[in-house]
Amino acid sequence: MAGRAGHAGARPERHAGTRSGSPLHTALRLALQSPATFSRVFLPHRALRPYQATPANAIASAVIERRRGNTGVPAEFAAVFARQSGKDEMLAQLLAYLLLTFHKAGGTAVVALPTLRPQAQIARDRLLDVLGSDRLRALGLPLHVSATQVRIGRAAVRFTSAAPTASARGQTASLLLVANEAQDIEPDRWDSVFAPMTASTAAPTLFMGTTWSSDTLLARQMRYLRELEQQDGHPRLFLVPWQQVAQHLPPYAEHVQRQIAQLGPDHPFIRTEYELEELASAGRLFPASRQLLMRGDHPPLLAPLPGETYALTLDVAGEEEADAQADPLGRRDSTALTVFRVRSQGERPTYQVVRRYLWTGTKHTLLHQQVATIARTWRAQALVVDATGVGAGLASFLQATLGEHVVLPFTFSLASKSQLGWDFLGLVDAGRYQDHRTEGEDVDAEAAHLARLFWQQVEACTYDVRPGPGKLMSWAVPDPRTHDDLLVSAALAAALDQVDWRPRTAKGRIDHDRV
Repeated sequence: MAGRAGHAGARPERHAGTRSGSPLHTALRLALQSPATFSRVFLPHRALRPYQATPANAIASAVIERRRGNTGVPAEFAAVFARQSGKDEMLAQLLAYLLLTFHKAGGTAVVALPTLRPQAQIARDRLLDVLGSDRLRALGLPLHVSATQVRIGRAAVRFTSAAPTASARGQTASLLLVANEAQDIEPDRWDSVFAPMTASTAAPTLFMGTTWSSDTLLARQMRYLRELEQQDGHPRLFLVPWQQVAQHLPPYAEHVQRQIAQLGPDHPFIRTEYELEELASAGRLFPASRQLLMRGDHPPLLAPLPGETYALTLDVAGEEEADAQADPLGRRDSTALTVFRVRSQGERPTYQVVRRYLWTGTKHTLLHQQVATIARTWRAQALVVDATGVGAGLASFLQATLGEHVVLPFTFSLASKSQLGWDFLGLVDAGRYQDHRTEGEDVDAEAAHLARLFWQQVEACTYDVRPGPGKLMSWAVPDPRTHDDLLVSAALAAALDQVDWRPRTAKGRIDHDRV
């Protein structure tokens, strides 16, 4: 390329070899027959793979045909790839192809992403990286670059933010309109600001992203495109699950298989980002099928068994928050402690609930002593403590007593509770969380009572996934007659995965002289 506008020595110029009828002109025309051909000729070391070339070719063909006035070809497409499988590389090469194809005739592609920084800037830089290849630079075509635009001749690609507060109105997409990471773009925002950008041009629209919940912009368009495909048979929806990528990239297959081994095949991230399944965006967090996975067949224990490994998780309430006079419903906020037997299975242990404790309105000084005693009794190798608010002091005292190598503080925030929820679902769906049974001669009355309270909280727990980047999940028990202390204590088991449970280490042993 001739260089970026604004750089020293950069100026627009026409390469002599691109005159009509010249050998280079003929070669360029042949190379621009399709994005796949363009990729093989100009980017041989990063040529599009078949699963990338197929949607790129279809979309580029629609752009060209609709510019010729042929409205019989599809006007909308969706390309949904498994995570880290080359979706953005495909888009960058498609945009580069359009810039070269229309650098004389002119036209504009508009690419919208949830944020300008960093997402839109990363997309622009990825396009520049493609255009910076040696073979493309050898053409000598003038390249002009700004913070939000890349232009060659009369063709341009503009990058913009689709955030609710961003100013994006007034633009026109005459070549292609792209919603990238469309699952994180608000549907109302897209409909009012971006969809009109093709009203006067009939340019195609491309929706890209990762399947998530059923109420996203991407999910809505996928359903619509499926209906159109059934009506006329024109391919519009291109789905690339991880298995298809693995056929071409063995290292990718190994990567995904490690993720599945770690999180479990039913983990929400595996199902959405690799298997391309949709999830409900709200509802019960623990439906009957998931509760069934949580139920084990082992009995509760009154004391540790020789040779076994145990860990504790503690959800902390305020000292006097449970005063019935402070809550007209009499709901009691309690401190809940769960005892887990840790069964090592390689690097991914299983956590079996064997005991629960519950305190209501207990002073933290007394609570500290009792928890420390329980930790010593169970020979706990790890104790995850809710260190949010008033829990920070208790966590600090327990660290001083049991050792920082044993006590793992966990501070709740919107983001950390969301991640804990996702991680706990991963444990459950992988069969790595198992609760003790509630019936039988070896089930004592206290264990059965606390288990019933726990399952009531499980049954009442609901969730909602917030729109936008991050997939923040809010989960709680909204029923004012119930609480979530035992459930939160159980969910903290997901934080135990940061402990190295391999037998060869001595990590996590309590200093009994300090207890």
